[in-house]
Amino acid sequence: MTVIAHISDLHTSKSDFDEEVFMQAASEINNLKPDMIVLTGDLTGHGYYVEFEQAKKYLEMFEAPLFVVPGNHDARNLGYQTFEELIGERSWKLSVGEDLTVIGLDSSSPDEDRGHIGGPQHMWLEHQLDECVINENFSIVALHHHVISIPQTGRERNVLSDAGDILKTLTTHEVDLILSGHKHVPNIWRINETIVVNAGSLCSTKLRGNIRNSYNVYNITDDEIEIFLNNVGGEKLLFGKYPRNEL
Repeated sequence: MTVIAHISDLHTSKSDFDEEVFMQAASEINNLKPDMIVLTGDLTGHGYYVEFEQAKKYLEMFEAPLFVVPGNHDARNLGYQTFEELIGERSWKLSVGEDLTVIGLDSSSPDEDRGHIGGPQHMWLEHQLDECVINENFSIVALHHHVISIPQTGRERNVLSDAGDILKTLTTHEVDLILSGHKHVPNIWRINETIVVNAGSLCSTKLRGNIRNSYNVYNITDDEIEIFLNNVGGEKLLFGKYPRNEL
């Protein structure tokens, strides 16, 4: 079984970051001993260099391998450059063994809240997913911006501007999981055989209504995918359970 922790939207800053909640979440996730942690963006509040330095120190507390894509807040104030200097590549491909591929996309635009993948990155994505189909790999795509509107988030804004084209590519290539953040509200959609999962905010104070700080955990076996919603310091809920795609 492969265990993946999915975290998002830390918003490391002087105003919106709750250090106590982060420390609790880090302890819980380390105790889970996941095979990897995927962070879908907004690790900073404003993209300032000092915020990236602080975020990096916090992220080093995780014991499992960590893979990060940037969010719209990370692309502010030259943060898209700082991300590459202090965190790593903004888009990437990870192969785990012979049958699992995780692809990270940069959906951010400098100093804009909107999400956008763009032509060159879209072509690269299609090439990587073609290989996944040929090799019959379990495929996961991670990005910050949501590709489908999320309930309980009010007026829709900042959805991926080329969401239709990207969603068509993801579903026609039978991507198993799409992971995103941005809206601070956990949610699951299923389109054809593709499961689209949104994570809440791990530790920021920017929460809607009575929604709690949370993270998702995915247990992936040869037969099924279990998705758990873990409220930080609270209950653990079975969020969804799905059979693996038959290849």
